[in-house]
Amino acid sequence: MPRIQPMFATPFAFDAHPAPGPLNASLRDLFLQRERDAFRNPAPYTERNGALFESRFDLFQWPEPEIAELREFCMSRVLQLVQALNGHPPDAMRQWRLAVESWFHVTRRNGWFGIHNHPNASWSGVYCVDAGHADPDAPDGGKLTFLHPSATAAMHTDLGNETLRPPFNVQHAGYVLEPGQLVLFPSHLLHHVTPFVGEGERITVAFNCAFVRA
Repeated sequence: MPRIQPMFATPFAFDAHPAPGPLNASLRDLFLQRERDAFRNPAPYTERNGALFESRFDLFQWPEPEIAELREFCMSRVLQLVQALNGHPPDAMRQWRLAVESWFHVTRRNGWFGIHNHPNASWSGVYCVDAGHADPDAPDGGKLTFLHPSATAAMHTDLGNETLRPPFNVQHAGYVLEPGQLVLFPSHLLHHVTPFVGEGERITVAFNCAFVRA
């Protein structure tokens, strides 16, 4: 048996807020109140349709206590992930400056968000505030889907590779998020959100992080 060794692996991280109910209720109320032009992203560049609202990219600068709680949860997990993967000494990391873009999406029936990645950042994340209520015949609606990072991975599939097990699989990866769930991923990965087919609102917060030595 030859020795099998994974190469070119892509790290993802998953976490969940320990008690998301009260936080998400406050975030939901706040975001729905501010789903208007004064808070809309003035220069959108990713393809989307009219059933999706995207805010400005300054969310984590808002003064509300629920935003501060969410910011602390998300940023603490990013820092833990970066330290674990890179082995940086904690004292050194305390000297860094962290530049963050952050925003929220409100998606209603048939809303979708096109393929994109996040330039000028190393790590990105998505936090789920409300998953909405998917129609019974559309359970995959609103799926956060990541394209395989190797453009040639599925150049040819047959019995030799079509059922490869992770981390060697050639398929894209998609996640139907649950309230309180946090997904962290490298910012270079291409991803999109499939059409949400359901009632209510699918509400998420997204952010990008860039690290600079002070």
